[in-house]
Amino acid sequence: MSLVEIVPPAFDVDIRLAYAGPENFTGKAVYRRAACYLHADATALLKEALTLAQALGLGLRIYDAFRPVEAQWALWNHTPDPDYLADPRRGSPHSRGVAVDLTLIRPDGTALEMGTPFDALEPLSRHARTELSAEAQRNRHLLLGIMTSAGWDFYRNEWWHYQLFEPRRYPLLSDEAAGTRLMG
Repeated sequence: MSLVEIVPPAFDVDIRLAYAGPENFTGKAVYRRAACYLHADATALLKEALTLAQALGLGLRIYDAFRPVEAQWALWNHTPDPDYLADPRRGSPHSRGVAVDLTLIRPDGTALEMGTPFDALEPLSRHARTELSAEAQRNRHLLLGIMTSAGWDFYRNEWWHYQLFEPRRYPLLSDEAAGTRLMG
């Protein structure tokens, strides 16, 4: 286990962890402490994505990264929908520290229009939806291009979710095992 906390100045990103407060699909905080972690292997790809975004005058906002197994169970127990959530018995790339949920932001901190909010568990959240505005489609393609150029894989049902290839080669981590104290 090799988790790295994503904090400035090493990472010039805007961190707004959705599950550290009630602004998520559960309507309540899942994490007791707001802190962002990724596996060391994922941090190099995050830095590359940030470099690519900054070259275009943009930044990254992170909504979620490492998610302890306990948090995955809390989300699954609320909404057991395998189209949008990994069954905790199989494990999520988030619970391995190798997935990140994010969007692009302008220098003033406003998020680019993506057609749906983060965590909209609905078909419009899938990549390549043509019924979105042209601006939202361009922005999704831009995010996809940045992230895949940086070496990330994507999940087809969520425009915001990116993960390392072959995530199952990394172990699942509980909050205690990771030492993050996100859950309490």
